[in-house]
Amino acid sequence: MKSTNSAIPLEKLLEQLPEKYIGTDRDLIMRAYRVAEEAHREQTRHSGEPYINHCLSVASILAELRVPPEVIAAGLLHDTVEDTSVTLADIRRDFGETITSLVDGVTKLTHLPRVSRGDQHAGNDDDKQETEEIPIAPALLGRKEDIVSETLRKTFLAMGKDVRVMFIKLADRLHNMRTLSYAPEHKRKRIAQETLDIFCPVANRLGIWQIKWELEDLAFRYVNPTKYREIAELLTEKRPDRESQLETIKENLVQLLAQNNIKAEISGRPKHIYSIYKKMQKKDKPFDMVRDVRAVRLIVPDIPSCYAALGIIHTSWRPIKDEFDDYIAAPKDNFYQSLHTAVIYEDRRPLEVQIRTHDMHLNAEYGIAAHWRYKEGTKQSDKNYEQHINSLRSMMEWGPDVRDAAEFVESMHTDVFQDRVYIFTPRGDAIDLPAGSTPIDFAYHVHTDIGHCCRGARINGKLVPLYQELKTGDQVEILTAKRGGPSRDWLNVNLGLVKTQRARSKIKVWFKKQEDEQNLQQGRDTLEKELQRLGLKDINFEKMARELNYKTPDEMFIELGNGDLPVSKIIKQFSQQEEVLDIFEISPAHSPATSTNAIEVVGLKGMLTTMGRCCNPMPGEPIIGFVTRGRGATIHRQDCPNILQTKDRERLLQVSWGHIERTYPVPIKIKAYDRQGLVNDISNLLADESINIADVAVNTNRSIADLRLVIEVKDLTQLSRILTRIENLPNVMEAHRTNPG
Repeated sequence: MKSTNSAIPLEKLLEQLPEKYIGTDRDLIMRAYRVAEEAHREQTRHSGEPYINHCLSVASILAELRVPPEVIAAGLLHDTVEDTSVTLADIRRDFGETITSLVDGVTKLTHLPRVSRGDQHAGNDDDKQETEEIPIAPALLGRKEDIVSETLRKTFLAMGKDVRVMFIKLADRLHNMRTLSYAPEHKRKRIAQETLDIFCPVANRLGIWQIKWELEDLAFRYVNPTKYREIAELLTEKRPDRESQLETIKENLVQLLAQNNIKAEISGRPKHIYSIYKKMQKKDKPFDMVRDVRAVRLIVPDIPSCYAALGIIHTSWRPIKDEFDDYIAAPKDNFYQSLHTAVIYEDRRPLEVQIRTHDMHLNAEYGIAAHWRYKEGTKQSDKNYEQHINSLRSMMEWGPDVRDAAEFVESMHTDVFQDRVYIFTPRGDAIDLPAGSTPIDFAYHVHTDIGHCCRGARINGKLVPLYQELKTGDQVEILTAKRGGPSRDWLNVNLGLVKTQRARSKIKVWFKKQEDEQNLQQGRDTLEKELQRLGLKDINFEKMARELNYKTPDEMFIELGNGDLPVSKIIKQFSQQEEVLDIFEISPAHSPATSTNAIEVVGLKGMLTTMGRCCNPMPGEPIIGFVTRGRGATIHRQDCPNILQTKDRERLLQVSWGHIERTYPVPIKIKAYDRQGLVNDISNLLADESINIADVAVNTNRSIADLRLVIEVKDLTQLSRILTRIENLPNVMEAHRTNPG
């Protein structure tokens, strides 16, 4: 892909569109352009150019990948929801669900904190001139790493559903890196380092070499400018000699292969600064000793021609030991295929050679995106694409289980971005694992139950510790126990026993399941004990769970067991049911007890009141109060003879029926070790709760007190609370409701 800072005009984008695009495809892209242009009309980048130029450049990069038209349209719209007043609902209405999903996948989480719109992007997405306040999550205030991690997690999960989301993100990042020089200086290195850490490995995993190498070189320029300039200057100095040498080498190869009836396209391999730097570091050698500074690539018609060309080159020049890799027979984990070799050329200097077919070259350059470059989409290309997609999803199957964004991004490094090793089972089956994996990682990859029961391992027939790192070619046998489960030590990162998120997730699920089972039993026991104490039988747990918005009773029990659901909430919900009268076994025809708290004395609050036995006033009847000496006020009917005949008119009070509370008489039993003041403590507790005691009987036998009371309560919630408080009194063993009679 050609690196350029110049703006991409709309006309050039339309010219880049694949010829197979029909009229409706082009109309879709034009509609997306018009929406993006209007939305970004007042916005500019740090360079001063209109922001729409960035959208056009992203679309242009996507057009080079030959992706479907809806992806290019989404590329044009990729910043509208994040940076303008356009909403996802607008996109859905105008462009449908597919484009909405793609745009949403690359849209940052706007509810997280950001300094300004100028710092909201992870690449040179930080280039709006104006600032705009964004709603801030207080818990995350000032933690930019959380913003980046949450956004990356969202994008990667979206990629698991539709890989095209990442094409847009990579195109966006690539153009931002091309224009990074316009970004504020303090942001350049951070953005560049993130590109090396995250987006270059993503491009590599997707096999898009064209984007990978350009991102690497652009990022390296800002991460290590001194080394970048040093290598760049050395390449520039030696370029004339190197180009002259390569022309001679290419001519010799053409003649040599033609003599053996092999047609080949031969080109010099581009020299990428970052790859040279990495090789210098890895081999601890100076620039001149890095052998792929001189390299050629051969593109031949078919696979037999690849091996034929390899044999001719090896018989013509001496191969360098340990420098041959057959990625055709054993493709890389990103499905890259090619033959790599290095030989000592005629001038006694190293020469690296790559040999591949045309299809392999397309896959190497465009990776998973090469699927769309096949005009007719052959069965082979479709098969490769599906394998690539399934492989990627398999690597990320743990993704939805990891809620912590920072842990998610770190897990991407270990499970997805990391190089791979190929391990064999005792039966000879190959298992693909991230480099650095241990026998426990291997065990969980083979089967979850084998992982849970893993107690030891043999590598190539020898017993090894469980922290032993596996290497390609190792044959691993897992030693298992019949019972038991994983150790919590396996999750201790300091011990290095487990390296992959896939294994960690399965271990966590096991422990959660054990906890859930314990919580389920604990919750069930707690609720059943409470229902038994309240004297409730034949309860429909299915109905109870549904009313509390749980799918199953087990979910309700687990929440109750782990403390997330108070038992009081269940009882409160239950007491609101229409069957409550039946539960209390009281017929609606019976007159309920009425609390004396329902009497309101005008001008006085808290005065003790009692019902006059002479007239027994009923709720709703006209009443009047009479102040007694030392016993508060007695309540009489206004037509009570005693009131009509009294001469102490100054002692009469105006009273009225207040809020009448319906209460229900409930018999309860209290069992306790007898002690002085026990009955008094119970009476005071009930008085504090404004509970009337309708009847009481106490029986003591061998220091065990058996108290039977009839108390008047409003509902099950109050009854549950009273019984719990009574049980918490000193010496009380139990308190529960009894059946009447």
